[in-house]
Amino acid sequence: MASANSWTLELESQVSALRKFRATVMDWHTLAPKLAPHIVDNAHHVEGDGGIGSVRHYNCASAMPFKVMKKKVEFLDVEKCECKYTIVCDGIETATWDIKMEPTASGGSVAKVECIYKQQPSEEGNDMMLKAKDSAAEMFKTVEAYLLANPDAYN
Repeated sequence: MASANSWTLELESQVSALRKFRATVMDWHTLAPKLAPHIVDNAHHVEGDGGIGSVRHYNCASAMPFKVMKKKVEFLDVEKCECKYTIVCDGIETATWDIKMEPTASGGSVAKVECIYKQQPSEEGNDMMLKAKDSAAEMFKTVEAYLLANPDAYN
């Protein structure tokens, strides 16, 4: 039986919750290969239109601990800047990510990410998902830098 593990991230940003959510969650498949090619080589839809039930396929690069990842949207509320998706990749039996972006009094936001996962017994899944946590933190910071440099993007 696989063991359950989890990690959380809480990252403050100068960018509004809605802009950050649109760029980081809704359009990451487009931005990642441009902003972080060491994380994602390319991405494409497998099925769906980006909403609930949609599946995206990512070919990952050297910063990720796995080569291929599929992400399925389980819940999406753009107005509230919340989503939940499941991830399928080598070494992981299941992984669920919950992302919420909340506004701050200064006009920025706080991204709260929780990942709950079960690794395959014969794999180094825990180490893999901790590396994925580091890549997620880098992704949020990279998108923030992009949005600060491009104030009209994702308005």
